[in-house]
Amino acid sequence: MNKPTNRKLRCAVYTRKSSEEGLEQEFNSLDAQREACEAYIASQRSEGWALVRDHYDDGGISGGTLDRPALHRLMSDIEDGLVDVVVVYKIDRLSRSLMDFSKLVEVFDRNNVTFVSVTQSFNTTTSMGRLTLNILLSFAQFEREVTAERIRDKVKASRMKGIFMGGTPPYGYKPKDRKLVIEDEEARNVRWIFARFLEIGSATELAREVVRKGIRTPRGNAMSKNFLYRMLNNRAYIGEAVHKGTGYAGEHQRLIDQRTWEQVQSILQQSPRLRASNTRAETPAMLKGMLYGPDGAAFSPTHTRKGDRLYRYYVSQTVLKHGAGKCPVARVPAAEIEAAVISQIRGMLRAPEVVVATWRAAQPECEGLAEGNVREALTALDPLWAELFPAEQARIVQLLIERVDIGTGGLKLRFRDKGLAQMVAEVGTITGKSRKAAA
Repeated sequence: MNKPTNRKLRCAVYTRKSSEEGLEQEFNSLDAQREACEAYIASQRSEGWALVRDHYDDGGISGGTLDRPALHRLMSDIEDGLVDVVVVYKIDRLSRSLMDFSKLVEVFDRNNVTFVSVTQSFNTTTSMGRLTLNILLSFAQFEREVTAERIRDKVKASRMKGIFMGGTPPYGYKPKDRKLVIEDEEARNVRWIFARFLEIGSATELAREVVRKGIRTPRGNAMSKNFLYRMLNNRAYIGEAVHKGTGYAGEHQRLIDQRTWEQVQSILQQSPRLRASNTRAETPAMLKGMLYGPDGAAFSPTHTRKGDRLYRYYVSQTVLKHGAGKCPVARVPAAEIEAAVISQIRGMLRAPEVVVATWRAAQPECEGLAEGNVREALTALDPLWAELFPAEQARIVQLLIERVDIGTGGLKLRFRDKGLAQMVAEVGTITGKSRKAAA
């Protein structure tokens, strides 16, 4: 009578180690796990167990995630029907999460794969084996959560003592001997950024000035408005170590004095729209260098304050040098003269003959430009004018206008020959910037 032959069971060994420490050794933890598993498989040779020679080793990866390269290969081979038994040294080498392990067991069951731990012997195909598995995994997860709590408590205690716990240091500091020390050049930039924000009150304008000044992040990227907001709200600059919103006295030296910090925070607490309105209200001298009187003398911008109100004027150089009465137009209110110039510009942008002339002038600069595109570009600027920052309004005026002559009879504007054509080429960029600034 022939003896029944056992079915061959292909056994895959999976090993894992959470940290990379010691992996460089000739015989490490992964090797020890594999050796124990291979010995167990050899002891079951009479049952038809045979070792799969592929190695499934994950070194330096936590058991709290399923995103592991060797585990992915193992699950793929299981789905392809290449594995019958998964052998591990301990259950938590496969997973420390009960939820994750239940997902793995579903895949094992679907493919008729048995799971075995060589130090915690049980068979997952039986109800008792499943009960034992769930109990062991619950303890493994409990241990992991307790360890995480210990780590969180240690971080909190360290932050309460002002100790730097690693990670990316704030701009202006560098780590040294587990402490934050000042990086001189970056520290100067931090102080300038805080001081400049106090002057202008706008992170959008500040971001533009930072770019012009050539200040970049430690990685060489341009400082965005969000990056600046994070800097302006970072309490590390006043010498604090923060943990979950609570500040503690830090070991590092402060970069910003308390008064400056409080003033910046007071500005940041205002509505961004209100701060933008305040910034827009500080209109620059739009017609500086372009306004001339009836005697040919240039007009210079000036201003005066009465209480909280600011009054801006353009004053003739003749009057400044020789006194009042030497020029029939001595001074003009800045807001009125600028509004008159802008009104003429906006009216000109709507004129059909100007659209045609601009289209012809722009063709050498922009090949394939249609007349409709020019009309769209010129008309698009009109409704967006109020949303532009003062600096952009001034730039457009200086781009279009060469000279403004003022006399007792009114204004006369001299336009630049290629100003409109150049503006058409740039208007997409201008309007795009305005939308971003408004947002």
